[in-house]
Amino acid sequence: MKKVLVAALTAGFITGGISFTASANDFEPQIMDILNNQVKGWLSDPAIVNAVKAQNEAHAGLSAADIDGLDKTWRAEAKSGGGDLVNKVLGKDVSKFLTAKKDASNGVFSEIFVMDNKGLNVGQSDVTSDYMQGDEGKWQKTYSAGPDAVFVDEVEFDDSSQTFQSQVSTTIVDPATGSPIGAITLGINVENL
Repeated sequence: MKKVLVAALTAGFITGGISFTASANDFEPQIMDILNNQVKGWLSDPAIVNAVKAQNEAHAGLSAADIDGLDKTWRAEAKSGGGDLVNKVLGKDVSKFLTAKKDASNGVFSEIFVMDNKGLNVGQSDVTSDYMQGDEGKWQKTYSAGPDAVFVDEVEFDDSSQTFQSQVSTTIVDPATGSPIGAITLGINVENL
């Protein structure tokens, strides 16, 4: 079924004919299997937990204007190929941890990024287009929804990787307290499931 659906999606995209996307539900069993059997174990790793907690503490006093300014800086740097803020995030140990997980996935993960309690990037395998994820479902339907929340987004064609992918996001909790501290999003290349 997967190969037929991906072929249909590809044909629809290439021909410019019928415009449709597969529902994330078409791949949700495989996506949830990856989340539960591979990713959940990472979420209590000190590389992730300590980085999120440290950023939550460092960003505790940020105002909405501060966040907007950081997001504008990030967008400009991402568009121009780098800068101080992008380089700082990519240089973190948590980003190296996430990059290693992506690289070991045999093409299943197209991107991985971790967000703090404000929806700001903590670490990532690849540069995201924006720094502030707090206004998007990937953060609102996970961190804001509680410790066990999972959000599987629709399958979409990703221009940068030229693949069909779905993002899966879940809340990151403090293992010591069980309280939400952030969230993680993984781009899943459904063509490699």
